[in-house]
Amino acid sequence: MKHFVLVHGICHGAWCWYKVVALLKSAGHSVSPLDLGASGINPKKIGELTSMSDYAQPLMEFIASLPQEEKVVLVGHSFGGISISLAMERYPQKILAGVYLTAFMPNHDSSPGTRVQEFFNGVMEESTMDFQLSFDDGPENPPTGALFGPNYMLAKVYQLSPKEDIELAKTVLRPGKWFMKDLSKESLLTKDKFGSVNRVYIVCQDDLLIKERLQKWYIEHNPTGDVKVIAGADHMPMFSKPNEVFKCLQEIAEKYN
Repeated sequence: MKHFVLVHGICHGAWCWYKVVALLKSAGHSVSPLDLGASGINPKKIGELTSMSDYAQPLMEFIASLPQEEKVVLVGHSFGGISISLAMERYPQKILAGVYLTAFMPNHDSSPGTRVQEFFNGVMEESTMDFQLSFDDGPENPPTGALFGPNYMLAKVYQLSPKEDIELAKTVLRPGKWFMKDLSKESLLTKDKFGSVNRVYIVCQDDLLIKERLQKWYIEHNPTGDVKVIAGADHMPMFSKPNEVFKCLQEIAEKYN
């Protein structure tokens, strides 16, 4: 049995994993879904976060608190892929595998911000509807903040998810930040640390936010030890295809020791 640490994407929180948590626990695994800074029920407000370190602090503190002999499987969804990558760099000896669930996946040869910028390039080519992107550094620079609007969620993020989960999200989403200034630093990830950790990518074929072609671009520019594919999954596979997410994680638990 493994210990899974689940890390949400931007604007979301530990709550979005509730179906996957139940499935993993029923199989006997330990599961720790975390709220990052100013997310879920974390008490901080978004204005109190001045850096990516502030945002990822709950994850770093959790990994640091683990018993010396314990190793975990880190799972990052969407923007959570950046947070787990930073944790893999800081604590490579504590992580059996880093799992990217339709997530931003950086490499050690360039800054993590390049992966996020590729996402921005695709999003800005289409109508953003009521997806609220803020540009505190000016419109000529990348967005600094984000909040999904209900129309955008229905059309691009949760389009295959149950209506109940969309209504849940509407009540608990919180504003997010991108921290592009921090993520544009070239020295955040190294081959010796981040590059030494096993990585698995889970492609969601019907994701309209981080589209399949972008997911494959991440994999092409940072080859992983394993790639899994979930058909019929939107950007929120933990809602639209929780059993398939569980199956992938169970297979990973069996492979990495």
